[in-house]
Amino acid sequence: MISAHLLIVYIAALFVVYAVPGPDMALLLQTSIGRGARTGFATAGGLGIARATHVTLSACGVAALLRSAPWLYEVVRYGGAVYLAWVAVQIFRSPVFALPAGGAMAVEPRPLRAAFVKGLLTNLLNPKALLFCSVLLPQFVRPEAGPVALQMVELGVILVAIGVCFDAVYAIGAARISNWMRSHPLAQTVQRWTFSAALIGFALRLSLD
Repeated sequence: MISAHLLIVYIAALFVVYAVPGPDMALLLQTSIGRGARTGFATAGGLGIARATHVTLSACGVAALLRSAPWLYEVVRYGGAVYLAWVAVQIFRSPVFALPAGGAMAVEPRPLRAAFVKGLLTNLLNPKALLFCSVLLPQFVRPEAGPVALQMVELGVILVAIGVCFDAVYAIGAARISNWMRSHPLAQTVQRWTFSAALIGFALRLSLD
């Protein structure tokens, strides 16, 4: 078992990481504002599965493979940048939404699946997320504290759980202001431009770093 002191430091580090704006947050906020908290939760589900995948791949040594094979890292990196740019274009081209009669949004299965897949791919195609897990998690593993595999599982579960909590807060908070935004088309335009520009910026950063 990991000591309480190490767990506190680890959790504090995760709080800082999840509070820093990134492509995951930009996508989640845009989705929740445009389609409500339920669709935001679907996006959060995709992000959670992607993070769990990164933790698993990191534990299996795939992150080390990316570091030792620069061409493979470049393929994933540019693929992720292209995908983020594509999502940014889709957000920019999305129509202004209006509040339907009765004040409720109709949410169908397909948009939920699409939101889940977008969340999954946005995080999964970011090699830095995988490398982040491979760098962060081993810092808190102590061989003398027990089986390393169990410690990695514990750290991975905490990483995914805290990410889900942050994503839920972002989704609910963004959905709460969606009704106001539906009655202010200019605010919607600014919001779409802002999130599109943010994702383009993240795509450029990913491709140039």
